[in-house]
Amino acid sequence: MREIFAETTLSTNDLILPIFVEEEIKDRQEIKALPGHFRESETSLPRYLEQIAAKGIKSVLLFGVSHKKDATGSDSWREDGLLARMTKIVKKTTPELVTILDLCFCEYTDHGHCGPIDDHGCVINDASVANQGKAAVIAAASGADIIAPSSMMDGQVHGIRSALDKAGYLETPIMAYAAKYASALYGPFRQAAGCSLKQGDRKTYQMNPANRTEALREVALDVAEGADCLMVKPAMAYLDIIRDVKNNFPLPLAAYHVSGEYAMLKSAVAAGLLDERAATMEILTAIKRAGADQIITYTALEAAGWMQV
Repeated sequence: MREIFAETTLSTNDLILPIFVEEEIKDRQEIKALPGHFRESETSLPRYLEQIAAKGIKSVLLFGVSHKKDATGSDSWREDGLLARMTKIVKKTTPELVTILDLCFCEYTDHGHCGPIDDHGCVINDASVANQGKAAVIAAASGADIIAPSSMMDGQVHGIRSALDKAGYLETPIMAYAAKYASALYGPFRQAAGCSLKQGDRKTYQMNPANRTEALREVALDVAEGADCLMVKPAMAYLDIIRDVKNNFPLPLAAYHVSGEYAMLKSAVAAGLLDERAATMEILTAIKRAGADQIITYTALEAAGWMQV
């Protein structure tokens, strides 16, 4: 009876699993900051994708770990670059998986920022948006089902939409990182993606964690520019933002249960303080209860397995 009358339910349809793909390595490498996760090589990736599909997960979010970094992140818009290659591997191996391509330059720049920087170390907004358009076209041409720009540049959704439409990819949707906060909870991700900053921070283009109504303004801009679905990042500490966005915008909404939130859970489990299954499912249920339609989470594989039992 408790299950019958539950107001919020979870399924594998709700889960999106982040994947890191590193070039020029022979086999997968463990990510110590994210227990249970690996940087996949281009040869190990197909095996991992088959495991993911077998668990009933429908969507993955791709991140590249580049060995060809430069000041602009130009490898991301090369036809034979890592971004293109890893996308093609996913679509060739598991064409049924919805492939979401994270579009940001922090993994491809030698300074770690989300676009080219000026002499003062500040990101050049418009140049970054122009480059995002080029990378988005390469991603779509390589088979990406959804483009997810994460750099929080002003006008990025419009710029990407224009580039995609001009190249003939009118039906490729954009998942906007519409409310992305300058959070301290991204630390393990920086290690996983190899995108730690050499100088400065990202506070000039990511949101202040103290601000709530600003999120609605940021989301409204992305909606006006043509976003097809929205995202709030992080998730657990921002459930109020998830609910605000859901109440105000009639678009599909994803929430990113980020690396730091995952690492805290894993640490508590390892210390014997929490039951992993119970705690994980409670957290995911809370994120969905707050209003998320999809949850990007490093717990996706485990959660999918528990759902099948």
